Amino acid sequence: MFKLALTGSIGMGKSTTAAMFAEEGVPVWDADAAVARLYGPGGAAVPAVAEIAPNAVRPVDGTLAVDRAALRAAVTEDPSLVKLLEKVVHPLVGEDRADFLAQAEANGAPIALCDIPILYETGGDKAFDGVAVVSAPADVQRERVLARPGMTAETLDMILSRQTPDAEKRGRADWVIDTGQGLEAARDQVRAVLDEIRERTA
Repeated sequence: MFKLALTGSIGMGKSTTAAMFAEEGVPVWDADAAVARLYGPGGAAVPAVAEIAPNAVRPVDGTLAVDRAALRAAVTEDPSLVKLLEKVVHPLVGEDRADFLAQAEANGAPIALCDIPILYETGGDKAFDGVAVVSAPADVQRERVLARPGMTAETLDMILSRQTPDAEKRGRADWVIDTGQGLEAARDQVRAVLDEIRERTA
């Protein structure tokens, strides 16, 4: 089974592109959704977060869950918590991904895709057979992100400062999917990536 990673900076259209792979029949794992499960009521990360940031854990319908807004506030107040949280959460996310890949392989999937926002930042690319980076021109990216509720130019700049630059991601990728040309052009590029992988693994 060919393990493909999909990554891209904020506002590049990564989630939309991941959905296109799913529409082509590729099983897709979403890192953000995995974190949401781990932080949700009864999630595996909840007890550890409760020890690191007790005020960020609250009952939801009688079951403890992580309040992500409260966790963000705690991390903003004490940035040293980030490393502690990563030490706990990253292995759990890794287990979730490994379970997904094992299941996809057991189901006979020829290709499985993992949607991982901070792939290069964590050295996660080494675990995959290939990487596709979703990209768009910087002005298109800014326009998309600043249209989101509550987003400011300052917040966007802070997020971008913590992400590997788009040009570096494109340079390191096996494939680049440009979403700046519209949905149909992106869909064609997704199909071209899949065709190439199928040829390689035939």
